[in-house]
Amino acid sequence: MEFKKARQEGCYSVKITAAEGATVLGWALLVVIANERHAEPYGLMENVYVEREHRGKGIGTKLVELVISEAKERGCYKLLATSRHGKPEVHTLYERFGFANHGVEFRMNFIDSEPKQRD
Repeated sequence: MEFKKARQEGCYSVKITAAEGATVLGWALLVVIANERHAEPYGLMENVYVEREHRGKGIGTKLVELVISEAKERGCYKLLATSRHGKPEVHTLYERFGFANHGVEFRMNFIDSEPKQRD
């Protein structure tokens, strides 16, 4: 048996940033991934984050709206979003947009990937 690897073309990310002047308030990433089983790519919404002092102002909601819109504009046939078990407020936000709890995410960290506190 032989295994080959090849670079998958058509995969890229789009970063959406919320800012006031030079101050970054939050951001979100849309990762667009080519899929040979579909003519269209799919999207992965990743790293949606709003700085603590700016939470509760609708910034996260707007970021999610923009990621959804961008995924549609890029022709994605589906959009995935992940969230940790201990973030029910994020789950509620995603469900308000029509995301469905569709499974379980499994993760393997190769380095300490927890972000350092910016406070």
